[in-house]
Amino acid sequence: MEEKITALKKQMCEYFVGKESVVENLLICLLAGGHVLLEDVPGVGKTTLAKTLAKSVECDFGRIQFTPDTLPGDVIGTSIYNMKTGEFTYREGSIMHQIVLADEINRTSPKTQASLLEAMEEGKVTVDGKTYALPDPFMVIATQNPVEFLGTYPLPEAQTDRFMMRLSIGYPVPEEEIRLAGNFLAGKFTDEVRSICKDEDIKKMKDEVKAVHLSEGVIQYIQEMTDITRTEKQFVLGVSPRAMLSLIRASQARAYLDGRDYVKPDDVKDVVINVFHHRLRLTSEATIQGGDVDRIMKELSLKVKVPMK
Repeated sequence: MEEKITALKKQMCEYFVGKESVVENLLICLLAGGHVLLEDVPGVGKTTLAKTLAKSVECDFGRIQFTPDTLPGDVIGTSIYNMKTGEFTYREGSIMHQIVLADEINRTSPKTQASLLEAMEEGKVTVDGKTYALPDPFMVIATQNPVEFLGTYPLPEAQTDRFMMRLSIGYPVPEEEIRLAGNFLAGKFTDEVRSICKDEDIKKMKDEVKAVHLSEGVIQYIQEMTDITRTEKQFVLGVSPRAMLSLIRASQARAYLDGRDYVKPDDVKDVVINVFHHRLRLTSEATIQGGDVDRIMKELSLKVKVPMK
């Protein structure tokens, strides 16, 4: 599997010209069974990244363009009355794909946003009292523009807590932008992306990630990293127990990508900010004083004692 992961990362970096760390964190979330919130300005390759991932792992891809008039039924599906049989039949919604791009998720109403909660947490949807399982693997990659607020609905805490990580792509450096231009002129698009592995391989990798060992010291380290956010006065609220579990699984996936069957404290440090960032909100006073969640989190992490083993 190590060779497939290496080939997967290499191909994704060829078609998605940007930060290699973003590709790695996206793969971490995929193998950890988590969802990703891509928060960035338009045009930096968020859709390209999602499509490239889906094609590289040969997973069914679906895209939902969220707008103010998008309804919950458009997402999870509806029951349609069949006049011939006299019965209601389920018509699948856009969520019934293995990798789903929820584009501009903050442009739709809270009611429609809420239709994703069950799907993202339990891997199923309920329509008219009947439950329908989602395909496996299943991953939501949601995007939102952090600087445009007109006509948007901020994601509530219950929604953001469903995302394992929040990632920001950012603008490419000049060398990468020149390579992007070369790909564009050469007609190198995501339609040409070949399959590196299949969905069955991803399922097997996810099982192997769950088997990655965590020592008692590392588990204690993760718990203390979680708890210290709850006593920090610059945060309105600390992170939830779900966030701690996400940090555990993301740390396991980080170790797995490095070819190890055990988690080191460095694995936790590598992923903790991306796992916690979107779950933490600054107080009004901290915001006025120019507080920064990432900087505060880095300072807090230094206060947690690193286990020897």
